[in-house]
Amino acid sequence: MNCKDTVLIVGELVIDYTLAQRGVMCKLRLGGIAHAARGMWAAGLKYSVAAFCPQYLVDEASHYLNEFGCKDFIWLGDVIGAPNVILIGDVTEVSHQGYEDLMSDTKVVKVNDPLPCLEAYKKIVVFPGRFDINVLANAFTEDARFSFDIAYDLEDLSSLKEFFGRVQAVIISTSSPLFMKLGKDDIGGLLNAVRALSPDVFLLKENRGGSRLFDLRNNSVEEIPATLGNTVNSVGVGDVYSSVMVGLSQKGWIEAAWRGCQAATVYSQSTFPDDIKRDLQRGFRLSLDVLQALRGTVLPWHDRQSYSIYLAGPDFSYVEKQELDHAVESLVYHNFKVRRPVLENGELKRPASNGELRCTYHMDYHLLKECDAIFAVPLDRDPGTLVEIGMAIAMGKPVITYDPRHENENTMVVVGSSVYSSDLDTCLNGMFSVIAELKAKS
Repeated sequence: MNCKDTVLIVGELVIDYTLAQRGVMCKLRLGGIAHAARGMWAAGLKYSVAAFCPQYLVDEASHYLNEFGCKDFIWLGDVIGAPNVILIGDVTEVSHQGYEDLMSDTKVVKVNDPLPCLEAYKKIVVFPGRFDINVLANAFTEDARFSFDIAYDLEDLSSLKEFFGRVQAVIISTSSPLFMKLGKDDIGGLLNAVRALSPDVFLLKENRGGSRLFDLRNNSVEEIPATLGNTVNSVGVGDVYSSVMVGLSQKGWIEAAWRGCQAATVYSQSTFPDDIKRDLQRGFRLSLDVLQALRGTVLPWHDRQSYSIYLAGPDFSYVEKQELDHAVESLVYHNFKVRRPVLENGELKRPASNGELRCTYHMDYHLLKECDAIFAVPLDRDPGTLVEIGMAIAMGKPVITYDPRHENENTMVVVGSSVYSSDLDTCLNGMFSVIAELKAKS
């Protein structure tokens, strides 16, 4: 079989089960590297799959992937001790919660011995999992080239040293534990660790803030904006980005990354493969120049802490405020610097003296003036929050108002806010946009 132009996708196959949410039905689908496979199919690229999965999935996965253009399905090993089922509660990537890998503590990957022959493949994209990644190093010829998308299950890049000199791309997301370990505060350490593998490029995917492609051959950096819209699905989006980029690398890494980002954006907006393929093929008709001219949102991870966000809301210990807490968690997850006046300046006693009221007012007002933007959650029509919204508008500061209970649909609040919505996903997009605009003006 001639596999010269065929990308081999290597990793685990799982079952994704999306739990029921208001307005969203349950959904069961093949996950893991199946997301990358669907992305390659939608992009019209040739690919094969080499997978680790429970034996019960082999025939079903092979048949399914064949329907989505997979040239060859290769079973690399069994998963025992767990069903490889992931329960998904949050499909919009507003925070890190929402994924539950069933029985992950007892899961073991047993590699087939001997491995099937893989020597025909020259371009391989690997999604590390619970399997021993080094068993793959000798399964290919010396002229095979590898790209690694590192999300989980890889604690140190030194574990890839067996692939030195054979690496094309290293790809990491800001949601990866490895990023949090090596690059959370300073990208320099992460870049040094990546350079030790001598790849052509390093792609850092920075969720809604876009991505950066580091060409390590000439030390150039390409910023690739995010196109913010309604996120229907965040599961597997990064895998699609990576696989399509590698599949199009012959066009040059810059165009390949932009096209991979296109594919990821489309994949985030639907879970129906035919719709994804139709929309992606339409998008691919745009030339690279036109695509780049459209721009989008660029807000690198490491720039977000430079801007302070004032949290306006009833952030008190005696208030039922689950929506506010979830919003704060989501902002922190995306590395925003959230200033919480109730925590920083103290919670007033009940009842409070006039002196205590005046002191807290001036401290909160001073903090509001210091901040660059306001994220407001006016639960129960909290009067203090509404006053803070008005003050911020008068100061000319951007205000994002998250109104989950539909309680504040007032002209002054709705029109005065840069973004007003009952949807947290929309408000997070708004925060990315306004901070990116502030950065562009600075």
